[in-house]
Amino acid sequence: MTRPFSTAPISLKCFDRRSFIGGSDARIIMGTDEAALVRLWREKRGEAEPEDLSGNLIVQLGAATEDLNRSWYERNTGRQVRDVQRRVKHSAIPWMAATLDGIVEGTEAVFEAKFMLPWSFSEAAAAEKYLAQLQHNMWVTHLRTSVLSIITGGGKWVELTIPMDPLYLSVLVSAEKKFWRCVQSGETPHLINAEPPRPNSFIDWPRCSGGYAGRAPSKPACLGSRARWAMKARRDCPASCHTR
Repeated sequence: MTRPFSTAPISLKCFDRRSFIGGSDARIIMGTDEAALVRLWREKRGEAEPEDLSGNLIVQLGAATEDLNRSWYERNTGRQVRDVQRRVKHSAIPWMAATLDGIVEGTEAVFEAKFMLPWSFSEAAAAEKYLAQLQHNMWVTHLRTSVLSIITGGGKWVELTIPMDPLYLSVLVSAEKKFWRCVQSGETPHLINAEPPRPNSFIDWPRCSGGYAGRAPSKPACLGSRARWAMKARRDCPASCHTR
C-alpha cells in the first residue's frame, strides 16, 4: 500500500521536539492558557527545558494504558492498528510533525489512545479536548479521518470517530504558522482569541462499551456558526500568518 506520508523511521536526533510542532503542541496553540503557550514558545526556542511530566499521574496512567487501549480497540472492532509510535513529518512543511499512536488498517484512520478520569467525562468534552491534536495529525499524514479510543478510570471504553474538518484546519494551520514564525523571530506569541463551536456539532457520534450515545446534529445546521468562527479566527491572525 502506498501511504501518504514517509514510513522511513526518523531518528531521535532528527526528531528533536524543538524543531517541529507536534499534535500535543497543537492543543496548546489552539487552547486558552497563554502561560502554557509562552512556555511552549520558550521550549521551542531552547530557552526552557520541556516540562517534566514524570510526576503527573494522569499522564503516566495514559502512558501505562496505551498498549491495553490499543489491544482493547482491536478486540472490540476487529481492526488492527499499525505504525504504532511512528514519527512522521508533513510532506511539504518540515516543521509540522507527529508521533502516531497508530493507523487503523482498512479505514486508514489516525488512531489516538487516551485515558480520562470518569467523574467529569463526556464524549463532547473528550472530542473538544483532543480536536486540535487529531486534526493536526490528520493534516500531517494527509488522512481524512481519525479515531479517538478512550479508557476511563471508571472502566468504560469509548470510541469516537472524528473526520477531518476543513474549516477548523484552516484556522489551526494558520495559528501554527503564526506560532512558528514567533519561534523563529523571537516575538512573543498570543492566543488566537476565537472560541470554536463545540465538537459535538460536527463529529461522527460515538460507539462505546455501553452502546451508542446518540447522534450529533446534522452538519448543515452548524455550518454557519463554524464558518463565522473560522473567519473571525483568521481575521485575528495577521495576514502574514496565512502564508507558508
